[in-house]
Amino acid sequence: MNAQTSPNSESIAPKRNRDSAELTVIIVSYNTRELTVKALETLYATTHETAFHAVVYDNASEDGSAEAIRKQFPQATLIDASENIGFAAANNEVAKIAATEWLLLLNPDTECHAGAVDELLKFGMAHPESGIYGGRTVYPDGSLNIGSCWNQMTPWSLLCSALGLSALLPESAIFNSEALGGWKRDTVRNVDIVVGCFFLIRRALWNELNGFDRRYFMYGEEADLCLRARKMGYHPMITPDAQIMHLLGAASPNKSRKLIQLQKAKVTLIEDHWSAVLHPVGRALLRLWAANRLVASHVLRFLARGSGSKKAEERLSLWREVWHARKDWLKGYNVSS
Repeated sequence: MNAQTSPNSESIAPKRNRDSAELTVIIVSYNTRELTVKALETLYATTHETAFHAVVYDNASEDGSAEAIRKQFPQATLIDASENIGFAAANNEVAKIAATEWLLLLNPDTECHAGAVDELLKFGMAHPESGIYGGRTVYPDGSLNIGSCWNQMTPWSLLCSALGLSALLPESAIFNSEALGGWKRDTVRNVDIVVGCFFLIRRALWNELNGFDRRYFMYGEEADLCLRARKMGYHPMITPDAQIMHLLGAASPNKSRKLIQLQKAKVTLIEDHWSAVLHPVGRALLRLWAANRLVASHVLRFLARGSGSKKAEERLSLWREVWHARKDWLKGYNVSS
């Protein structure tokens, strides 16, 4: 990760509505112009009860994101960065200069449904013991997107994933424990991890936790923060009354790069939150997971016929790349914070 260049706080401090806002909404964008514009449109259109101020940290996009945001949303604060410092560090930069009691992290590939932000903030105020709060996410067609929250990794959950049991039995709370089994995210529930796409936290708690660990350049940072909060006695919580659409992964179109970064994040989470004696076990299970996906891809390519052969070849190419990069991702995000 490149060294961070901190923008001047005087030039980026939120000025519009800063005195009256109770919530700072932070959006970190990178080459997601149309998505970010839509995220802002729906944020403003659906939030009626909450006094908020939106801050967009653009991570050196090359698609005209900064220009579009500056032109279409003058009421928001835009931080037009000269380099991509990553999701974690960008959120940290905005949180440093936020003056509101609450912070809401919102992904650029989201669209707020009616009252989503209002309901989430009311829920947070009603449950101070939880500390961190999330809502329900759906895909554009309205179907459930389970990626609003997770349970933490365990040796058992990684074994089930490596052997394909979690994929074969997705509705099982035993064999698919990280994804919380068949829970439809339609009830209030404590969870281990609230995902950063729609992530509410009091600024005081964020500061007490020192924000995101910058080693997590992208992926894993919210899991680390939630697990650190849990060690302090907080219990992150989900409410179905706050719903957004999340495309999931639209900001990371390169699948192999995303998978490699996810693996790096998992290795780092194992190092940070598992007993040292289990570190080699965790690495071995992640290696087994990638190896089994590669073997399965070879089998599927062999079995593929006609129109399915191209897709099978692409899948094999993806897992070859992930497997060949294993020496890199098995190190985790080993850059000191």
